[in-house]
Amino acid sequence: MKKETGVDLFEPPRGVMDSEYSGGGSGAGGSTANFAFAFNDSNFSDRILRIEIISGLMESKSEGEGCNSIADWARNRKRRREEIKRENNNVSELTVCHGDQILNTNQPNIEDGVTYENQDEEDFAMVESPSGFAMLTSPNDEAAHSSDSSSSMDCSTVLRVTKIHISSAILAAKSPFFYKLFSNGMRESEQRDVTLRINASEEAALMELLNFMYSGTLSTTTAPALLDVLMAADKFEVASCMRHCSRLLRNLPMTPESALLYLELPSSVLMAEAVQPLTDAAKQYLAKRYKDLTKFQEEVMALPLPGIEAVLSSDELQVANEDAVYDFVLKWARVQYPRLEERREVLGTRLGRLIRFPNMSSRKLKKVLACNDFDHDLATKLVMDALFFKAETPHRQRALMAEESANRRFAERAYKYRPVKVVEFDSPHTQCIVFLDLKREECAALFPTGRVYSQAFHLGGQGFFLSAHCNMDQQSSFHCFGLFLGMQEKGSVSFAVDYEFAARSKPTAWEFVSKYKGNYTFTGGKAVGYRNLFQMPWTSFMAEDSHYFVNGVLHLRAELTIKPQALC
Repeated sequence: MKKETGVDLFEPPRGVMDSEYSGGGSGAGGSTANFAFAFNDSNFSDRILRIEIISGLMESKSEGEGCNSIADWARNRKRRREEIKRENNNVSELTVCHGDQILNTNQPNIEDGVTYENQDEEDFAMVESPSGFAMLTSPNDEAAHSSDSSSSMDCSTVLRVTKIHISSAILAAKSPFFYKLFSNGMRESEQRDVTLRINASEEAALMELLNFMYSGTLSTTTAPALLDVLMAADKFEVASCMRHCSRLLRNLPMTPESALLYLELPSSVLMAEAVQPLTDAAKQYLAKRYKDLTKFQEEVMALPLPGIEAVLSSDELQVANEDAVYDFVLKWARVQYPRLEERREVLGTRLGRLIRFPNMSSRKLKKVLACNDFDHDLATKLVMDALFFKAETPHRQRALMAEESANRRFAERAYKYRPVKVVEFDSPHTQCIVFLDLKREECAALFPTGRVYSQAFHLGGQGFFLSAHCNMDQQSSFHCFGLFLGMQEKGSVSFAVDYEFAARSKPTAWEFVSKYKGNYTFTGGKAVGYRNLFQMPWTSFMAEDSHYFVNGVLHLRAELTIKPQALC
């Protein structure tokens, strides 16, 4: 085979099944061509693939065998990966195989005059990957060079050898790995036989993969077997098979165990574009299942890190406020990572970015600064960024949210209590100004008898809240919008409060117009307000030409003042 110059090896080979790489065609593999008739047929093949099946790091027993559920299989697979990792950490040298010999990598180069037992078979250096699949490399490659043919060590036990007739054109069209192997221009690329060494547990997956490269179909349908094929396809760069496996797995019923399994695949697989739809589906499943943290608190506390990240990334997380998210993350991290150093690492690099600090209350942000679980410098930066965001004008806040829409750190979740912006004053009186924004769709959802509560804010050491209602006016003739101020129940202290409600309205959209003033002596659990804040029926308030929705948002303001003699 003549070496083709000026060709990017990662570019799809021209000619045979070219549509495979472009995603065209209607077949499972993205191509209408089906060469199943040519699989392992000498009449349509130009090479022989020798597959040496060895007993190695992994058991020869199928991974799915003996597992009654995907949960059992997931635990078994994770345990095996951990064992492989431990054994691989003990391997300091790469082992290469030439014919019947295993040669050390630190020996002199083999001279051209060395005679092999079978000159018709092509001999490749085989460097075993962590997953057990052998990666073929040229014997001329520096990493695979060996030196002294008289010094050798035994290979892993070869259980059996399977020979398959293959078409280099078909395999090269499907896989950049095989394309580079068959077109590198070196001596071995022109020889007839190529040797591949794999572990026994991976034989079925490789045979499925080879069959797919010819037919575009798979015979296996179970999640464990499909995942094995997916990992084989990743190693041998068969993107069409990865897409096909990903699609089949997405069509299977999702469970918490399977979703977590998909998110804990090896990093090389997770980063593949073909697998993104599968991992996205797993994240969406977990986010939807655990959107109410209080309902599944025990299950969520037991989730591993990838599962927690999927839950915390969701905008639909149903929590009281972002303060509750922060408290939950700390609780989970302290349980899962009892060592402070590890906990700081996880919070600083993985979970901290998923807490939406700009939506937290100022009181809770102060506690973040004193929290030992976060690195002090990181905590300071997070709090300062949050406070600067809170201090921005509304239109600047919207601009920042649009600029950083990808990481969602400014986005609001499905909070049970709406976030508020609070400005506090100590003189001449104890006073606070509270801003509450409600979207048009949030207001529409209140009809006919709904209500929405704000997050708590504090005045004079006491907690207060706002609540917006859809209620009947005092004569019960029509529905209308009402706004109320309440004090959280705590002790028997009373507060005499002067309050004023205001709202922005067109045409002076950026100015607040006072709608109601009053004063009230609060005790725990009491609320006061106005049932028809805008003096109009609900239909007029919600109309398309309503003066009170500015760019689809209702802007409300409540001003509270406690005068010294009013404190009882």
